[in-house]
Amino acid sequence: MPLMQCVCLLSGLAILAAVSASAQSSPSLLQTTQFAPGESSSSAFQFADDDGLNGAAALRTAAAALGSGGSGGAGQNGGEKHGAFSVSRIAFEAGAGFNAPVGNDTPYITWGGNFTGGAGLNFSRRFALLGEFQFMDNKLPGAFIAAGGGQGGNAHIVSLTVDPVIDLLPRRVNSVYVTGGGGYYHKSTNFTVQECCDFYGYPVNVTTDSFSSDQAGLNLGVGFTHRLGGVYGDGKMKLFGEARYVYIHTPAITQTDGLGTTELIPVTFGVRF
Repeated sequence: MPLMQCVCLLSGLAILAAVSASAQSSPSLLQTTQFAPGESSSSAFQFADDDGLNGAAALRTAAAALGSGGSGGAGQNGGEKHGAFSVSRIAFEAGAGFNAPVGNDTPYITWGGNFTGGAGLNFSRRFALLGEFQFMDNKLPGAFIAAGGGQGGNAHIVSLTVDPVIDLLPRRVNSVYVTGGGGYYHKSTNFTVQECCDFYGYPVNVTTDSFSSDQAGLNLGVGFTHRLGGVYGDGKMKLFGEARYVYIHTPAITQTDGLGTTELIPVTFGVRF
């Protein structure tokens, strides 16, 4: 009996030493790894049996899933990544400003104001196509009014054009764009005199002479935008300021309905979205 007890004791000590040495040389990944959401413990046991490479790759995959909110890379902004700029398909604009004459028509037209409105489509962050309406109201120089036998006068220009807009820095809060296009322009020149009186006894302006024309025209310009709103700079509304060169092929001054080609620079400020 003493011999058998010695044999059993030595055998137990040998088994204990072997288990201890194995635990020190190959620690289980379960002691150093946190389970990814939805991961079972059986997959973690499989990591411990591999050479460590497959387990590290799986851990990296689980960490990426946790970092993206568990939705396959989607962020917290309606399925888009933070900072992504969502584009509305419909585009609108409205603005107003002033006009300056250039070219050979400066003796026949002077400074004035304008109103611009438009609508169209955003095809991408960078490119939009707008149909634009613009009304320009310009005064006439005093010498030209006197030659026409009036006391006052104006030149009204109404246009309907198709104009692409190219945003050069579409992801920036502050950006620069170029635009240009062409279409239909109607111009009327009017001479007025003051007569007495309206219903309340005030003098009124009466048109004594007028001529108009319909023709094609072109415009080309550059502008600046500042995007408003949006937690991540993804707001759709923008403030804009732009200057364009407008060329209108009005009839020659030798004709009764024309003053030669008309060239203006309308400067407009407004909002676009």
